Amino acid sequence: MPGPDAGSSSPHLDDGEQKQAAQHASPRALVIHEVVREEGEAAMERTAGALIMSALAAGLSMGFSFLTQAVIESSLPDTPWRALVASFGYTVGFVIVVLGQQQLFTESTLSAVLPVLTRRDVTTVAKTGRLWGLVLFGNIAGTLIFAAMLQIPGVFTDDVVTALGVLGKQPFSGTFMVTVVRAVFAGWLIALMVWLLPSARSARLVTILLITYVVALSKLSHVIAGSVEASYSVMAGAASVQDYLLNFFAPTLIGNMIGGISLVAIINHGSIVAEMTNDDDQR
Repeated sequence: MPGPDAGSSSPHLDDGEQKQAAQHASPRALVIHEVVREEGEAAMERTAGALIMSALAAGLSMGFSFLTQAVIESSLPDTPWRALVASFGYTVGFVIVVLGQQQLFTESTLSAVLPVLTRRDVTTVAKTGRLWGLVLFGNIAGTLIFAAMLQIPGVFTDDVVTALGVLGKQPFSGTFMVTVVRAVFAGWLIALMVWLLPSARSARLVTILLITYVVALSKLSHVIAGSVEASYSVMAGAASVQDYLLNFFAPTLIGNMIGGISLVAIINHGSIVAEMTNDDDQR
């Protein structure tokens, strides 16, 4: 794999070719860290209204993961390979949210934690808590609105409604600890996706599709995407509010945060601390 300065000083290349070689080189981990950290700090400085509206948009957009997956499933025969195809529908909401720069809670388990790990002050911790609270509120509100819209009779065919009902039960399919573990993997993958995007360049779309496809195919628990499914079941009478809060929301939120914060933010930050210190000393 070429280094971050690949071709930049090659005697065999002219200035234009050296720049071209550098553009194709992978950025250093420190560069990725700083890109993600600055995104987190920029989000922290947004007004409460802007954060809530962006988060509301993200929650609504995530509803299309649920809907698209149900539409695809309703069009396929009941075969062992149906999930392999239908799981692609789950990626739609994430594509809209990420490429549309909407505020998603599970992304901030990485981007908002890196400033805390870098600055290590009370002010940054308070800003992170504010960001998480506002974004999570807006995301969940968006999922509830979308789930309510799906309850309107006659909008979709009976086959799609049946598929929605089946998918809506999935967030309640495991015990508390099983859901936590599934959510850890989901939070881990989504935070890794955020870490990969700065170096993905023209492959951003493919990166989003692959990572979120694995989340869907593995039936992992995502607190926002799953909230559309779980709240749909509650509104349809297939689950209770207590089921939503205790069997889905609490374990999924805990697991997503553990996966994003512990397995990605802390480990990836720890891997470049020495580089940050060396760069600061050189300055």
